[in-house]
Amino acid sequence: MPSHPDLALAWDEHEWQPKGPPVATSRGSASLAGKPYRAAVTPRISQIPFHLDPGVAAAAEDARAEITRFDAELSNTFSEEFAPFAAVLLRTESSSSSQIENITAGSRALALAELGLTRYGSNAQLVVANVDAMQRAIDLAGDVTPEAIGAIHEALMRGQGHADPGIFRSEQVWIGGGDASPHNATFVPPHHDRVRAALDDLCVFVTRTDLPLIAQAAIAHAQFETIHPFNDGTGRTGRALVHAMLKHGRATTRTTVPISAGLLSNTDTYFDALTAYRNGDPNPIIARFSDASFAAVNNGRELADDLTAIYDGWRKKLTARSDSVAWRILPILISQPAVTSKLIQERTGVSQPAVDRALRQLVSDGIATSKNEHGQDQKRDIVWRSDEAIAALDGFADRARRRRNN
Repeated sequence: MPSHPDLALAWDEHEWQPKGPPVATSRGSASLAGKPYRAAVTPRISQIPFHLDPGVAAAAEDARAEITRFDAELSNTFSEEFAPFAAVLLRTESSSSSQIENITAGSRALALAELGLTRYGSNAQLVVANVDAMQRAIDLAGDVTPEAIGAIHEALMRGQGHADPGIFRSEQVWIGGGDASPHNATFVPPHHDRVRAALDDLCVFVTRTDLPLIAQAAIAHAQFETIHPFNDGTGRTGRALVHAMLKHGRATTRTTVPISAGLLSNTDTYFDALTAYRNGDPNPIIARFSDASFAAVNNGRELADDLTAIYDGWRKKLTARSDSVAWRILPILISQPAVTSKLIQERTGVSQPAVDRALRQLVSDGIATSKNEHGQDQKRDIVWRSDEAIAALDGFADRARRRRNN
């Protein structure tokens, strides 16, 4: 029996009518045209009383406290250098969220894609879009509405016409089972006519204050994934929504805790927990988010330690005068380990000759390397990067993907 019978999905039937011109398919698949299929009907959760397992609720509270402690640690420890670390954590969370959807990009490719170097792969471009979506979600933390959710999706899927960026789906979608019809799908989300009402209810649920914050965020995420309001990009949008809730709930103030990186340690249990939620048991998804929060904080601390050590090493290596532009580049390079002269000019307001001299100083002191990433001979095409920082970010990603034995 489910722990919350009123949370378990109901189902309704719809006649299947394929859209578009006929496509080549098997006789079995063709015979399904006009036959009914079952789509999920999500419960209204805005008013449901949740009775969580005591241990699960306690772990969720502990996870929230650990996230808040981590946020305070970074804020207090890094002071003026904190902003670069916050940017790094935002990027790592965006990358991890994309990896759950099998969209992978190495730290070097991502750093170069952020400079607009599109030849480093479409996956890197998708992760860059996810960074924008995450930031938009955090900026909208106090105003979680269907329109705000659409804005997050628009930032995530901008330029991808198949996904209808920012627009709720107007057709049936399904997960698994092939493209021909939803009849043999692993899961069929609600009929598109039900999406808006379900999102309205979810946004009311987000305003509740009677649940542990991590538990509430996990339930909201699972409900959002079940509604599946977009043609594509629902998973990444839903994980961005979690960070809006963490900020709105004051668990974070300036950081983006890489919870998706914690989920990466075992994606099978994450998807199993979503299934359990749809069957009426919210405890597994809450437990998974609590575990992911602890894993994310531990991994984030290790990354912060690695980048701090690199940054301190740079400060010892740099031979330029203390008032040199080179010193102003260091925090920029730690947060974005591939830069151009133009980017540094924009960030510092310093002239090109002065910036170019400073960048050459960083190369001379063994802090950065330079390469013409465009394959042309123009000075403006040179990219300056820190392979040390890129290796630290790759180390974070490797730890996130590593399955734990427990």
